[in-house]
Amino acid sequence: MSHPIVCPQRRVEPAWIDYNGHMNMAYYNLVFDQALDHVFDGLGIGADYVRTGAGSCFTVEIHVTYIEEVKLDDPLRVTFQLLDWDEKRLHLFAQMYHATQNTLAATSEQMSLHVDMRTRKAAPFSAEIQSRIGALMRDQAGLPRPRQVGHLMQIPPDRSKRGGTARNATQ
Repeated sequence: MSHPIVCPQRRVEPAWIDYNGHMNMAYYNLVFDQALDHVFDGLGIGADYVRTGAGSCFTVEIHVTYIEEVKLDDPLRVTFQLLDWDEKRLHLFAQMYHATQNTLAATSEQMSLHVDMRTRKAAPFSAEIQSRIGALMRDQAGLPRPRQVGHLMQIPPDRSKRGGTARNATQ
């Protein structure tokens, strides 16, 4: 049966709270990034892999959606799903939940690129790593595609509320 990777739980720390009384947007990225380290460790491309000098994964694009507030000391659970991959890239999707209320707090869609650390250029994963990634992709093949994947950021085109578009206002 298909299942997302469940990362170790975290709690919202005092330093992460902003003047609005909730977790600041920057720390969502921190939590997602540190949870991704768990995923990469499982695939054999985490910190130990980087220390060998063989390679690393660099984030080339990320899109975070903020859905529900999380506040001081709230428990967080992050899950990851591999959406797609090729010999050099991983397309991943993470969901952050309030761990006790089981409400979706945020999502993170990310493209990672494998880099040869000697040349600092994109390079294919080794055959062994590609085998592990392929196994994960097969394991997660039955997971539904989250509706936030590929989300387009825009103001809805309902022009009646604002009297036209900004482009029309400047013409």
